[in-house]
Amino acid sequence: MDCSDSDRFLDRSASSSSPPSSPASDHDSSLLVLPDWTKELGSESSNDDDELIAEVKKACLMNDVVGVVANGQPPVPRVEHMVLQTRPFKLKTPRAATIRVSRKKQGPGSGGGAKAADTSRRESVVSRSSWLDVWKGRRHNVLWATLDGQLVSLWKKRTDKLTDMVFHVSSITEVRKQDKGRFSVYFRKKHFEFMAHSEAVQEGWVTSLLASRGLDPPAPPPQHGALVMKDPRSRVYAAICGHNLWIYSGKENFELGIGTTCVSMNVASVKQTGRHNFSLITPYKTFNFSVESSRELGLWLASLTQVILSALSCSEVAQRLWASPWNKVCADCGCANPEWASVNLLVVICEACAGQHRSLGINVSKVRSLKLDSKVWTEPLIQLFVRYGNKAANQVWGYNLPGAEQILPDASVDQRGDFIRAKYVKGRYRRAHPLASSQRLLNQRLCEVVCSPNVPETMSLLCSGARVLCNTLDPKGPSPIALAEQAGQAMQTELLRHNEYTESPAHAHQKPSRASSTSDLLSAAGEEEFHGKLEEDRFLFSLENDSAACDVLDLREVISIFDRSEGTTYAFEMVTLTEQLVCNADAETVLFIHLLHILKVVLPGPLDEEDLDGVFAVSRVSLREGEGLQHAEVWAVLRGGQVLIYPTDHQRQKERLTLTPDSQYKIDSSENTIELTAGERTMSLQFEQNHSCQTWHTLLKRATVTKRQPRPSLYQLPASSAGTVPPLIERCISHITQYGLKVEGLYRRCGLATKINLLVEALSTSPKTAHLETDEQGLLDIAGALKQYVRKQVLLIPEDHKKLWVEAAAHKDETIRLATYRQLLKKLPPDNRITLHALCGHFYIVQLYSSENRMTAQNLALVFVPTLFQELAMNPNMVRLTRELIIHHTIIFLGQEDESNKVDELITIL
Repeated sequence: MDCSDSDRFLDRSASSSSPPSSPASDHDSSLLVLPDWTKELGSESSNDDDELIAEVKKACLMNDVVGVVANGQPPVPRVEHMVLQTRPFKLKTPRAATIRVSRKKQGPGSGGGAKAADTSRRESVVSRSSWLDVWKGRRHNVLWATLDGQLVSLWKKRTDKLTDMVFHVSSITEVRKQDKGRFSVYFRKKHFEFMAHSEAVQEGWVTSLLASRGLDPPAPPPQHGALVMKDPRSRVYAAICGHNLWIYSGKENFELGIGTTCVSMNVASVKQTGRHNFSLITPYKTFNFSVESSRELGLWLASLTQVILSALSCSEVAQRLWASPWNKVCADCGCANPEWASVNLLVVICEACAGQHRSLGINVSKVRSLKLDSKVWTEPLIQLFVRYGNKAANQVWGYNLPGAEQILPDASVDQRGDFIRAKYVKGRYRRAHPLASSQRLLNQRLCEVVCSPNVPETMSLLCSGARVLCNTLDPKGPSPIALAEQAGQAMQTELLRHNEYTESPAHAHQKPSRASSTSDLLSAAGEEEFHGKLEEDRFLFSLENDSAACDVLDLREVISIFDRSEGTTYAFEMVTLTEQLVCNADAETVLFIHLLHILKVVLPGPLDEEDLDGVFAVSRVSLREGEGLQHAEVWAVLRGGQVLIYPTDHQRQKERLTLTPDSQYKIDSSENTIELTAGERTMSLQFEQNHSCQTWHTLLKRATVTKRQPRPSLYQLPASSAGTVPPLIERCISHITQYGLKVEGLYRRCGLATKINLLVEALSTSPKTAHLETDEQGLLDIAGALKQYVRKQVLLIPEDHKKLWVEAAAHKDETIRLATYRQLLKKLPPDNRITLHALCGHFYIVQLYSSENRMTAQNLALVFVPTLFQELAMNPNMVRLTRELIIHHTIIFLGQEDESNKVDELITIL
């Protein structure tokens, strides 16, 4: 058999987002269509698999399982074949949640009002926004959806500037409302399925989409055609519509009106980059395209340049400032081609935001026109805006801005005014300088920095209240402006002159409070309970285990993580600037996998997973060493006997500080600072919140007296288990768990038959000392050796038990099936039971990493039906049985059963 066929089939299966059916389901409708499987499933590491898989194919075809017709609708099955259903009979549901989450907002000062205002503004007959679960064929995602009366736009994150999908409402041919929050949107040849977290949200979307029907379609594009786009390389179709470039995944989607993204030419510039190449540069992304001929290149360059010029009407100053893509959109609302600026704040803003800036007074914001106020625009000031401008300013003033509170170009006057006052008068979102609590040190550091080209730190100091009219430590010494002039720093001098008489928001630390325990957080008022699941750099929240997402957290907003496990309670806490979240799991392994995923997102790489074992606390801090005033932003990781420092500056290396019982540390709650001395090094860690500072202080005592213990294997058998697992199986499981969980196609891809035979012989003779490789091919060979050994030398199900297992697998009710499996396991000989326990527990761990290894529980079941159950694999129900032994492992083998929800299991991918 050809392994590539198996790869293609199982990869598609791994990307499917439909989880197993609920226990109330009469049939396991999540099984793949078995005739399709028999056509595409390839062989494994040896020819013995071919014979068994061939028998399974024959059995499946004999059972005449229902297929799927071309239009995607299932034929009506005959009564005698209702035991097994195919996918179309099952409504698509979101991926099941993997962890429980309790969320508490940080209080009224977090800016929740802005979010509420934004929501109320958007909800109307033809204007709407919310999180929706979206299916495009079998591909599932959770996206932020907006409707502005004409365009439906779908975004991965609320703050994204480029869509995942966009279409004009005139392209819609039909909207169908379904049950459980679902609705479908039809085009001529395609349709997409959506699911809202409540019927009210569903009703709102259906009403809005129907109300917007009948609009005239956009005018035909004057220029369109196929392009090759790089990063990632793919063939796309593009069209110029008005002042926008629409990008489609192909010509068919262009004809249907279903775009991938829409790029506004108001914020773009275009240039030729090669013989047949050109780049479209925006503040958010640079698109690199290639065409097939010089003629096509000329047509695209001419068309795009004409559209860009027709969208612009500006002065030379504006053209120079807009040379920086960040300055082509308003620093506050994102409006295209802003023609005003605050010369002291270094932000380019639109006319609407400029009006609000003027109302703040010249002591806060000095507003000037890019077109009219020509005298103010000196060459150093223009260079300041070109080199720094909106990008640097928002890294200071908008560093901690939650995506939900960001205003848009269509914000009302009141919303715009509230946001701008919160940003520049109250300093709600600013990144305060680490010395902000001391006016003397702020001024001293300003005098040091202005003598260097470090303009961003000067901006941070001014934002935090450093005074331009101050002096050095010598009252008769020169001012910062004089120091900058003497050092020849023209841009520093210009920035200081425009801030001579301005005022910055007052700095106020949070009042110290005792560190909250897990129980305190869980009992707090205003707390929300969710089911959570991780997806790349997002945390998805839903009200029910398998309901649509109602909210999404960008993991890059996390500023601290703390271990909150106590005894048999496994929990960790995440802190953002606006909320605290406590995540609870039923097992330490599950908790660690979630924690590891999050740490890989928030910590600057590269990361060593061994360094993340036994973590007590992780926080973003400002680090200062010695007597100097210079700070560096780093991530600090606290674990038993160590503090690890991960610099955000990738030019610096990770550092490791050893803690002992003699290590000294003291807290200054008024400045959210901990001074830590270990050996000859003394460092000051300044935290963004008092809660994080207090929690670190509490955990440091534990870390200084705790020696780091190596984390045990992700899967271990209970100490009280009876029976013995064959040493070869134990060694293979241990090795693959340690080195091979992320190998793509593990247990599916072919190993080398000769190497597998040698491995089986070596492991059978000396399982503890046999040499095992850690490279990818070596791990595939070890997986093949494990399968071969189990298939040929281990009889897991005795002959007189097989009939009972077949009968149990055929039962329609899942709850009864699981209970029966548990009873049958008790009847197995101890060695058989513990070996099956070890294998299924291992597969349970493997499928937790299926986002990387592509081996979901379903794929593992398909591969291991012949290996685990040999001739029993001829019965299609045994695929389902194998899968259930994996995904419900803790219920079936360990008896960890929750009577209120017997299938709330971690069955999917992180």
